[in-house]
Amino acid sequence: AAATAGIPPDTFVERELVHYPTFDARDVPAFLSVPETEPPEGGYPVVVDIHGGPESQRRPSFSSVTQYLLNSGYAVFEPNVRGSSGYGKAYAALDDVEKRMDSVKDVRAGVEWLHDHPEIDPDRVVAMGGSYGGFMVLASLTEYPDLWAAGVDVVGIANFVTFLENTGDWRRSLREAEYGSLETDREFLESISPINNVDRIASPLCVLHGANDPRVPVDEAEQIVEEARERGVPVRKLIFDDEGHGFSKLENRIEAYRAIVEFLDEHV
Repeated sequence: AAATAGIPPDTFVERELVHYPTFDARDVPAFLSVPETEPPEGGYPVVVDIHGGPESQRRPSFSSVTQYLLNSGYAVFEPNVRGSSGYGKAYAALDDVEKRMDSVKDVRAGVEWLHDHPEIDPDRVVAMGGSYGGFMVLASLTEYPDLWAAGVDVVGIANFVTFLENTGDWRRSLREAEYGSLETDREFLESISPINNVDRIASPLCVLHGANDPRVPVDEAEQIVEEARERGVPVRKLIFDDEGHGFSKLENRIEAYRAIVEFLDEHV
């Protein structure tokens, strides 16, 4: 049962594939999972889990994080916002460079869809994501602060300028094609960097990172934690000294998920 992290498969919750309309009349595909328990009176709290990439795709495969959240009483909503792969080249390119924030609008549209869902508590919606998904979390908190009860940023990008300056040389040209270049798009990159809009964050924030991350340097976490704390945002920070981009060691993963759920239980 290594593939399922030792959790018995018959306890798994089936993801439901849904589609919701977004601002430009496109339909965004997403997966919704709800706990097996009866919903609380106001509905389940929900974690909007935004994938990284940006050009990856959330698929209905087993996820220990998702099952852990469900077992802890949280519904999980996984949107494949524009920029995701698996839906054709045009869809994957819809978030390139100057269209970056359109993908964040897709997240907002997903939350609005959740607001109409009878089993979901509209006042307890959490943004969570890793890597580029961490940027999406921070951008969602700064662009639409009133939607969120909390945010969880895992190895995320807070500042596109420092990220591009500090990421591995071999990755920079690849990333600049997606995000914009330091040479020609610096002003735009600064305008969409959550670090420059951090005074708009209105909900508690949990930030997790690996100290040896070669892709998204740990300084991205330190920057956002420091700036958010200075503005009175409740922040929980967890830096793993023996991890890189993501958490590869099982005991660290367990500690990370546990910390996330403890943080959510406290604030959500």
